[in-house]
Amino acid sequence: MPVLVVVGAQWGDEGKGKLVHYLSRSAHAVVRYQGGNNAGHTVVHRGETLALHLLPSGILLPGKVGVLAHGVVISPRGLLEEIRFVKKKKISVRGRLRISLGAHVVMPYHMRLDALRETTERPLGTTRRGIGPCYIDKVARRGIQMADFIDPPAFRKKLDFALESNAAELRRLGKPAQLKKEALRGYRRMAEELRPYCVDTVEYLHQGLSSGKRILFEGAQGVMLDLDVGTYPFVTSSSPVAGGACVGAGLAPRQLDRVLGVAKAYTTRVGAGPFPTEMPAGMAGALREKAGEYGATTGRPRRIGWLDLVQLRRAVKVGGLESLALTKLDVLSGIHPLKICVAYRFRGKPVAHFPVSQSMQFAVEPVYELLPGFSGNIRGLREFGKLPPQAKSYVRRVERLLNLPISFISTGPGAGELILRGPKVW
Repeated sequence: MPVLVVVGAQWGDEGKGKLVHYLSRSAHAVVRYQGGNNAGHTVVHRGETLALHLLPSGILLPGKVGVLAHGVVISPRGLLEEIRFVKKKKISVRGRLRISLGAHVVMPYHMRLDALRETTERPLGTTRRGIGPCYIDKVARRGIQMADFIDPPAFRKKLDFALESNAAELRRLGKPAQLKKEALRGYRRMAEELRPYCVDTVEYLHQGLSSGKRILFEGAQGVMLDLDVGTYPFVTSSSPVAGGACVGAGLAPRQLDRVLGVAKAYTTRVGAGPFPTEMPAGMAGALREKAGEYGATTGRPRRIGWLDLVQLRRAVKVGGLESLALTKLDVLSGIHPLKICVAYRFRGKPVAHFPVSQSMQFAVEPVYELLPGFSGNIRGLREFGKLPPQAKSYVRRVERLLNLPISFISTGPGAGELILRGPKVW
């Protein structure tokens, strides 16, 4: 099976980076197909915790190729900083990084607009990295692609066109600035540095598939942050679901062989938006500190909730999930009892499916099933049979209620702290 897609099954931050890092061992290339450096994929590599924002997690492994496909929006400065960051860790991407000529470029004015809208209009809890404004320009047909960025005459022409509307928007928000000067600062150096990596990634990927090479697709964010099927408007600006890999990388749906979802054994989300199973502040704070639940990109504290199977059933449907990786099971040790949300209530009536209505998403009340908690340190366990009976019961109950096999169980942040069970994904 040459194509595997790994997607977040909740609101992001599920631990996709660790799973992708592990699965990359069996892949030729690892592909990011959407989002930008608003993602924060945390990986323990050679005993050190590293957070990647644009580079695919598999790039850390020798010989693996990292691909940033045309669905990704790229901050040139951010990407070059990340390349230098991994180089300091004695990891060179030379000859192993492919950037799509069709990927759109996040410009300094995009970041200005993102920050201003968060402070002057309705805040959505964005990372302020300019991702949304960049996608807006893409849809408005005034975006700058990497093919333009590395071609100075084309870049200046496209920049002048893009600046007209963006400058007007900044004036409307009361913050005019010298946008062209900002956009050109360091431009030539960045264009020269990135030019060798830029290729037609559609052709590159199809050539790899034709020769039977395994390709791993790494989704950013999570299904519930999808622009179309997530908790709109509290969503990202792209499509993290498996189908997004087709549009964002140029593959046909029939070429996707398997889809693996990643979910925490509880639930988190960053920023504003509905969160039916959110825990009370005291309990959430204790679990946050225990698990280090702070954003890898922004450092913001994550909101914490119980595992929500209504939400996960929705993710299984729209994400095309065929199996699940359950992460951070070790964090639940010592909590008695454990709660799993199995349904919602709305105005006293049962609700079996995740609602589309925003007002209903905020108003539903979770219906919990209580399970006995477990105690003891399970961190680092690699055999399912060695888990406490209550921990095994928790995993099996989630499997049964979702009607989905759990192929991986993470028992800690380390690369080897993983239990393999169920059907193989490769």
